Amino acid sequence: MNLKPMVIRLAMPVLLSSVVGCASAPAARIDESDPWEGFNRNMQVFNDNLDEYAMKPLAKGYQWITPSFVDRGVTNFFSNINDIGVTINDLFQFKLAQTGSDGARFLVNTVAGIGGLFDVATEIDLPKHNEDFDQTLAVWGVPSGPYLVLPLFGPSSVRGVFGLVGDAAMNPISYIDGGIVSGTYGAIGGGLFVLNAVDTRADNLSTARIATEAAVDRYEFFKNAYIQQREYLILDGNVPENDWDLDVDFNNFNNEYVEPDEI
Repeated sequence: MNLKPMVIRLAMPVLLSSVVGCASAPAARIDESDPWEGFNRNMQVFNDNLDEYAMKPLAKGYQWITPSFVDRGVTNFFSNINDIGVTINDLFQFKLAQTGSDGARFLVNTVAGIGGLFDVATEIDLPKHNEDFDQTLAVWGVPSGPYLVLPLFGPSSVRGVFGLVGDAAMNPISYIDGGIVSGTYGAIGGGLFVLNAVDTRADNLSTARIATEAAVDRYEFFKNAYIQQREYLILDGNVPENDWDLDVDFNNFNNEYVEPDEI
């Protein structure tokens, strides 16, 4: 008796089911834009816990004890210092008209705005722009590299790390008490760094709350928001509407001042 045809008939359903099973459940593939997702998710949990138990209470306490006009003045002060780096990056990106506008904005707010405490420049039609060294590197053709969540700083990329270093080098606060020159911050430089971080966090309390309520997956939400925000800024807002996955005002993302009674 020839058993070969019988064995084939019996084995065929098993082989077919195996092939179908393999086709319906392919091996998991690594996202090329986020190959370090495991590390990034753990780092986001670390940052979220740090924010929940340290930064958020500090920010709420800061807003509770700080009058709104003082809070606004502190925000304006650091925004004015930031305009130094904005102006330099304008020049690096060959945006000559914007270089003149942002340079004038810094001078007007420094002199007429009493060291930047008051935003006089906006009132005379010298608007705030958002340029940083990460955008400059992108304009120069440097690819972003994989998505990366940094401790304390949050969403970034490999290029963004170099962008942060470049921005620090353009910030005068970095050189107070030795700063980045000596590798350490003294009392004044460190205090200004902490004040800026707390003030920024306080100004974004409601933004963070809305993001948390809207996100099904916080990690994916913040990753997509970061990537789309960088694209928006690098292209100066000239992004096709159908490219957006999130309903976010990227021009003001993480830069929006919120009055305390709106929190």
